Amino acid sequence: MFKMLNPCRFYHAVGRKKFFEFILLAVFILFFYGPLLNMLMLAFADTYEVPAVIPQEWGVKWWQYIFGKDALVSSIIQSFVVAIVTTCVSMVLCIPAAYSIARFKYPGRKLFMLSFLLTNAFPKLGIYTSIAVLFYKYGLMGTYPGVVIIHMIHSMMFMVWLPASAFRAVHRQQEEAARDVGAGPIRTFFKVTLPLAVPGIAVATLYTFLGSMEEAQGTMLVGLAKVKTMPVTMYGIVLDSTAVQIGAVFAIILIIPSAFLIWVMRKYIGPEAIAGGFKMK
Repeated sequence: MFKMLNPCRFYHAVGRKKFFEFILLAVFILFFYGPLLNMLMLAFADTYEVPAVIPQEWGVKWWQYIFGKDALVSSIIQSFVVAIVTTCVSMVLCIPAAYSIARFKYPGRKLFMLSFLLTNAFPKLGIYTSIAVLFYKYGLMGTYPGVVIIHMIHSMMFMVWLPASAFRAVHRQQEEAARDVGAGPIRTFFKVTLPLAVPGIAVATLYTFLGSMEEAQGTMLVGLAKVKTMPVTMYGIVLDSTAVQIGAVFAIILIIPSAFLIWVMRKYIGPEAIAGGFKMK
């Protein structure tokens, strides 16, 4: 017969230190994974009423509701389109800037790097409001280019600092060896430097894509309800609806591509690649 474990015997068996480590681990798991498990449960709950712990009915009713609404499906598509465009444009603009920071020393280089940090050092809403004034002047309010620019502002620090660190890690001797055998500067960059810097660029790309997928404040302000991504639509639905299951389904839809990309790039994501990108030399 199975006997219930006595807490006192367990305490003396594992020792005081191990016991407290076990308690801390249990508390961490509860606070970290508890909301995720609750969200997963609500996403497949057809009927749920507070204060019940377990839903009264299970099913995929709210998944069918979301994918049956053209407006909701459109917001999902718009999120992926904006995130992909933001990532591609950021790479085209920021990778050359990162290479110049890593390879050339010129006056104001550190100040230039610090300028990318300033967009993340102040409340975003104030920055977005100031930008909206300029966007009104140039006709960018309620447009896809305006939303993409807002998303790029949010991610430029990662797209410059992390690749710059990756380029610094490439030894100049390797580039010089390629030039000694007849390769020009452009060919040396694409055949030698860029492939060796791919891990750092991959981490920056991941951060940019995920940051664009979850950005809501700037999109809501600049998009003017014409460009509705998943986070913007999710906030509107949760505020207007009493069904918390809809928000849970949207949250899972947002998590799935993020988890997939993290799994694909897991060998590039590490403390060395991330911490190295925040060194100003």
